[in-house]
Amino acid sequence: QVQLVESGGGLVQPGGSLRLSCAASGRTFSSGVMGWFRQVPGKEREFVAAITWNAGITRYADSMKGRFTMTRDNAKNTGYLQMNSLQPEDTAVYYCAARRSGIILDNRGSYDYWGQGTQVTVSS
Repeated sequence: QVQLVESGGGLVQPGGSLRLSCAASGRTFSSGVMGWFRQVPGKEREFVAAITWNAGITRYADSMKGRFTMTRDNAKNTGYLQMNSLQPEDTAVYYCAARRSGIILDNRGSYDYWGQGTQVTVSS
C-alpha cells in the first residue's frame, strides 16, 4: 500500500501562486507515476498533471500548460505542483494520485492510490 498526503492548498487571489505537495509513504515506488487531479462539486474529477517517478517525464492537461509545473524529489518521496497565474476557475479540490505502472495516463481509473485532497480557492 502507498499512502499519499497532500498539503499546500489554501486561498489565493487571482494571478497568485500556490505550491502543492504530495508526500508518499508506505510501499513507496522507485518507478511508477504520480499525478494530480482536481474536482469541483457536480463535475468529474479531471486530470491536471503527472510525472514519471524515475525519469521525471511530465504531462499536463492543455489548460494547465505554461502555468503549472510538476516536479518530484525522489529522496523525499514527494511530488510538487507549482501553480502560477491562478484564476477563479482553478478553484477545486486537488487530489494526488499514484499508479504502479511507469506510463502516464490521464484517466482517473488508471491510478491505484489516492490522497484525501486539498482545497484550492482562487478569489479576491
